[in-house]
Amino acid sequence: MAIEVVVGPPLVTINRGDTFVVSEPDGCITAYTDQGIYSRDTRYVSNYEIYADGEHWTLQNSGAIAYYASRTYLTNPKITTEYNQIQENTVSLVLDRAVVDNGIHEDFDIRNYSAQRVRFSLELSLRTDFADIFEVKSKRIVRKGNVTTEWCKDAAELISSYEHGPFRRSMTTRLFRSGSAPSYNNGRISFLVDLSPGASWHTCCQHSFSEAKEPSKDCVHMVRKPDSNVEQALKQWQAITTSITTSNEDIYRLFKQSVEDMAALRLPEIRGQANSFIPAAGVPWFVTVFGRDSLIVSLQNLMVYPDFARDALDILGKLQAVEIDDYRDAQPGKILHEIRFGELAERKLIPHTPYYGTADATALYLITLCQAWKWSGDDQVFLEHRSVAEKCLEWIDRYGDLDGDGFQEYQTRSPQGYENMAWKDSGDSVMYPDGTPVRGPKALCELQGYTYDAWVRMAAAFEYFGERESAARLREKAEKLRQNFEQHFWCEETGYYAYALDGDKKPVRTIASNPGHLLWSGIVSPERAARVVKRLLEPDMWSGWGIRTLSSENPAFNPFSYQNGSVWPHDNGIIAMGFKRYGFAKEAAMIARDISEAASYFAFYRLPELYAGTRREPGAFPVQYLGANVPQAWAAGSVFHLLHAILGLDADAREKTLFVDPVLPPWLPDITLHNLRVGSGNLTLRFWREDGETRYEVLSKEGQYHVEHGRAQEFTDLQNSRQRSPH
Repeated sequence: MAIEVVVGPPLVTINRGDTFVVSEPDGCITAYTDQGIYSRDTRYVSNYEIYADGEHWTLQNSGAIAYYASRTYLTNPKITTEYNQIQENTVSLVLDRAVVDNGIHEDFDIRNYSAQRVRFSLELSLRTDFADIFEVKSKRIVRKGNVTTEWCKDAAELISSYEHGPFRRSMTTRLFRSGSAPSYNNGRISFLVDLSPGASWHTCCQHSFSEAKEPSKDCVHMVRKPDSNVEQALKQWQAITTSITTSNEDIYRLFKQSVEDMAALRLPEIRGQANSFIPAAGVPWFVTVFGRDSLIVSLQNLMVYPDFARDALDILGKLQAVEIDDYRDAQPGKILHEIRFGELAERKLIPHTPYYGTADATALYLITLCQAWKWSGDDQVFLEHRSVAEKCLEWIDRYGDLDGDGFQEYQTRSPQGYENMAWKDSGDSVMYPDGTPVRGPKALCELQGYTYDAWVRMAAAFEYFGERESAARLREKAEKLRQNFEQHFWCEETGYYAYALDGDKKPVRTIASNPGHLLWSGIVSPERAARVVKRLLEPDMWSGWGIRTLSSENPAFNPFSYQNGSVWPHDNGIIAMGFKRYGFAKEAAMIARDISEAASYFAFYRLPELYAGTRREPGAFPVQYLGANVPQAWAAGSVFHLLHAILGLDADAREKTLFVDPVLPPWLPDITLHNLRVGSGNLTLRFWREDGETRYEVLSKEGQYHVEHGRAQEFTDLQNSRQRSPH
């Protein structure tokens, strides 16, 4: 019998909204690491130890039992106290920890399983450094400001405060429902625990932050309490999102975990409305609003929770740049890259207030707007964001094209700006075939595809609203871009599109995954699509666990790097969508199988942000990338894109129609979508293989919606009207 391998970081992470905890399996937080209790880009707890008379407890087992909660089972070592000797493994400590509405709630439960009375001191050692998350990530924490600690005996509260100029943060640790009175000395909160045989002891510990509300004191145990706010919110989320049933266990478990990860990453309500959210990008480093990430996640979630798109459009539209600000790489009409709320941002020591160093989010905003409008069937979705969209179009023309050659380029103007401004945004991710860095400004291939797609979709929208001149102008621009793109980016000697044009407008013939995004955007000529698909599936690109970010033949290739040879699930999901768009259903399903089988090795079927691009071979398993965000939104959402591609979903809620073009592979013989929302309708659809063909039926529906086989007319008309010449 084969031994089951479970891959994942050797830490316990729980999160909810903009608060998260990264700890050791025993519940402790090790000093001088990136572990901690964080909220809104500030680390409130940097070291946390639990002792019994100065001795560390012994870990039995632990793990996250929900995205927001963990449980740790501890037992005692042999302890000699002033009263007697406590034999090892005779006292149990269960630590429950949960991220709640107002901070972190902990329950400590101790039970004496020995035949004698035990008396010892339970000690909690807590240190706060109030470090900015950027400092933690870079491992360059500079001691600054003033930290003070105050113990309030009567209230049983420890108040830790930080002040550095106008920047202030504080954390209050409250002890209540305690089996004995707490005291504070030598930097530790202590309780005298005195238990007869079989007796138990309990305390609640609540850590609340500067802006938090008063702690809840109406329950003893917060973890998985059915009537708690957290559990009620999770149940509500499950009720309004799409679910699946299938005989493929990997797909079922991956989908279910991904839906829960989306719940975990919802940032606090926006627009002042219930069920109004925008997803954070990932834990621990990206728990905030991102432009590119939020938009791609919204597109992934159209078949699961389409409201993400409308909420993302709202908040990103409100943060659209209105002026030129080189420090923040901002120009009027540009959609942000990310926004931060920690000390470095508040003191403007980093440009993330917000920072606009992304070249693709503005076009992705337009794509998301048009897709959200199609899936909702509500003209107001488009009209409410039309002004933002028009400014996006102006930015693409005026600022996205740096030299007026018709292509989109990027180059930072900020002293702290990013070298690379597409989804591969690490400083070393754009290289020549010899592995050396590309000279800028850089016109990455996928930027041209996104822009083409945005113009085509916006042209269809203007046509719908009777603005034919605007529609014709955008279609003309899109066709001109497509023709110029084919002329300048296609490299016959490699049978592939260039990664980019460099600062001298020479094609960068590096083989990377980026041209797969071109298939998704539709800019690729049909005659060349098959060659792109074939090249992506060559052994140097296709690892067996998914398509690598960079060819293994490139001198810069490193399967364990961030973006130079690793596998990114979201990248593969977009590529699969492109494969299906051009009719390569079998190849799209190959990618889906790679990613879903890789997910089966990760703890809880939780896909990380990325994993190593090592070759799949007998006895091998996916390798965790150290430092990957887990959970991570677009990694979780990749399974939605993969199923979207396999089933060929395409909505036009304005016509009350859901189009399907399903091709189930043999390894996925059946799947049923429950609670699939299209506009105001709700559908349950069953797909199955029979005699080598895929069939489907509508099991139930709410609203006057119908299902048709094929693609939306808008897409078909576009394909038929396109000039086919690649030159």
